[in-house]
Amino acid sequence: MKNIAIIMGGYSSEYKISLISGNVVYQFLDKTKYNRFRIHIFKEKWVYVDANDAEFPIDKNDFSVTVAGNKISFDCVFNAIHGTPGEDGLMQAYFELLNIPQTSCDYYQAALTFNKRDLLSVLKPYGIKTAVSYYLNKGDTINTDEIVTKVGLPCFVKPNKAGSSFGISKVKTAAELPLAIEMAYKEDNEIIIESFLDGTEVSVGVINYKGIVTVLPITEIVSDNDFFDYEAKYLGKSQEITPARISDELTQKVSDIAKRAYEILKMKGFSRSEFILVNGEPHMLEMNTIPGLTTESLIPQQAKAAGISLEDLFSNAIELALNN
Repeated sequence: MKNIAIIMGGYSSEYKISLISGNVVYQFLDKTKYNRFRIHIFKEKWVYVDANDAEFPIDKNDFSVTVAGNKISFDCVFNAIHGTPGEDGLMQAYFELLNIPQTSCDYYQAALTFNKRDLLSVLKPYGIKTAVSYYLNKGDTINTDEIVTKVGLPCFVKPNKAGSSFGISKVKTAAELPLAIEMAYKEDNEIIIESFLDGTEVSVGVINYKGIVTVLPITEIVSDNDFFDYEAKYLGKSQEITPARISDELTQKVSDIAKRAYEILKMKGFSRSEFILVNGEPHMLEMNTIPGLTTESLIPQQAKAAGISLEDLFSNAIELALNN
């Protein structure tokens, strides 16, 4: 039986969602094939949490844990950390140095996709359409006229390297820009300001399933709020319709683009790309490489629509990592 470390938590505002994702993986991972270990990764502690919620410190030198005098090492890591350090390449690089297989993409791809600005810049030359954007680093002069001239109104102000819709604002007037920028800076020291794309929002999951790059059924996002913010994403303020109510032709088009992006970037593991469909043209917003894995999350919903159980989905990720 292989020892599988399921890492969850993290250092960002998303740690609560990550703990839920990690526990879902723990719950559904095949107990007959794997010894499952819940590992909480926080700034102040890395610990193995047993069935009684007792904590045992992780030895960061080799990512092992000692329980009742027995040293336990891990054959594979299931990465369920949203945000830093699980989604931005830090954990991936650490495990590569230790030669421990892990279920997400490699460290370079994680760092690249976590940075919306850099991701979109890399994909643009391949003909993948995006919103018009304006970038700010903390300390830059804020020229509201210049921003509005470039992206127009309304526009979206987002942290460049953060997930889960924290710190995002939809700005309708130039006067609202400084406050929105200040709010985004609470999550990140880089900001991306994007033109408003008026169209249908869809989320496209791509996975390597049994060695074949597979696009899952597409989800259409209909937010009750002004956009797909944290409340819409996690507190039920949206409708998530799988499969999306779009034409077969458009389904094929957006599926091909999502798959192409996955292959261009030499991705592994899970990816979930967000698009806005404007006049029949998909515009990419971002790619998540550690998407939510709660039972309500989009990738599990899409896998279910494709006839893939959570047990299959998670076991597949581990087998691919072990045999990579």
